[in-house]
Amino acid sequence: MKRCVTRRRFLGGATAAALGAWAAPVVIPERAWAGANQRLNVALLACGGRAAQLVPNILNSGENIVALCDVDARQIAQIKKTFAGKFDGAKVYDDYRKLLDEEKTVEGVVISAGQRWHVPMSKRALEAGKHVFCEKPLAHSVAEARQIGQLAQQKKLATQIGTQGGSTDTFRRSMELIQAGLLGRIQEVHCWINRGFPPSAPIDTNADPIPEGLNWDFWCGPSPLLPFKSYYIAAPGQVGCLHWGRWLAFGDGHLADMGAHAINLPHRALKLGPPAKASVKIPEPLRDSYPSATTFCWEYPQQQGGEPLRLWWHDGAQAAPPEHLGKELLSTYSKVPTNGVLFVGEKGILYANAWGVGGVLKLHGDAKCRGVLDHEAAKPIPVTLPRAKGQNHMQEWIDACKGLGKTFQPLESAAPIAEVAMIGMVALRLGRPIEWDDRAMKVPGVPEADRWIHLEHRKKWL
Repeated sequence: MKRCVTRRRFLGGATAAALGAWAAPVVIPERAWAGANQRLNVALLACGGRAAQLVPNILNSGENIVALCDVDARQIAQIKKTFAGKFDGAKVYDDYRKLLDEEKTVEGVVISAGQRWHVPMSKRALEAGKHVFCEKPLAHSVAEARQIGQLAQQKKLATQIGTQGGSTDTFRRSMELIQAGLLGRIQEVHCWINRGFPPSAPIDTNADPIPEGLNWDFWCGPSPLLPFKSYYIAAPGQVGCLHWGRWLAFGDGHLADMGAHAINLPHRALKLGPPAKASVKIPEPLRDSYPSATTFCWEYPQQQGGEPLRLWWHDGAQAAPPEHLGKELLSTYSKVPTNGVLFVGEKGILYANAWGVGGVLKLHGDAKCRGVLDHEAAKPIPVTLPRAKGQNHMQEWIDACKGLGKTFQPLESAAPIAEVAMIGMVALRLGRPIEWDDRAMKVPGVPEADRWIHLEHRKKWL
């Protein structure tokens, strides 16, 4: 199975260097912030391949990684090998609860343990008074997303979700242009990636041998304890989202994984509230794993006095926007891009990749798309949003932990976006279109939906 696309790959050379690729040499510079008199003490909650991609920016900023935690001893060994000599003084734990209870010097945590763990770990860290950087997908149910958003707002600690594209200048400029009305009223938005799983399949009850050093029960955590299969987990050093993310006990497939990136831009740019309806089409019966392809649609109440807005998500090997809209991109690209976010407005279109990065405009009358940073029609529109220093997502969080500014994507703003995806998953689980009562957090007249809105958690490891 292929690995998750890295941030280095999607952003390209210059921006990826700003975000920090894990293979880059670690250089610890002199302190760069006025008034920042001490290093931030950080703990890693999970040490797999994604954590290894995040570590360089922490070290490059001169911060201390003082504790490591993973239920798989092999992951601890691998990250120590990758960053030889950098973690010699770090304490090692196999239980995040003990780390948070015992490591009183820890000020912030970086969580990359997998979707099922993100809310439980974030919740416990916030309650312990720790700043939180949490990878996406944020939540595994609507109720989880609602809970963590409210808690993050109450605690007022520095939090950031791992949607790195949101820290690029093109992401924020796209927001400004859409909000300024350059495209007129937005009629629909399509998000897609041509990534697919095998057809939905049942859980295999024939267990494989559990590798030495892995606490499988703890790995499953709040999710059901399934018979161990080697394909659920990534090898040490690999990113695991395309392994466990296929299985609905542990995650919510491409919608949760890549939808966290793609839906981020339209949700922020259009200042969307909750959807009123959700539906999904799939090519095979739903079993215990995510389908081979999906088309989700969320319908929002009237926007700007016009018709209801429809937001679409497409995945699978052939995923793309509708053909007539894809043709709008052919004058600029040799073929319809394999992933993206496409805003369809009264005055033209805006396209960005699925991370919301590299936006381009094509207004009516334009022969080709031009970048959001240099299109003539965009130049008079003022800059209204803050820019991330060096377009560095992790740095923005580190600065916020020290009281030097705020994060652009705190958990309280990420939670409603996670809810959108999880509302879609309720429709998928029920196998039918749904109406959504956001205030009551229910599908009216469908009590069987409650089990998917509020997923049952195993309490043993919480």
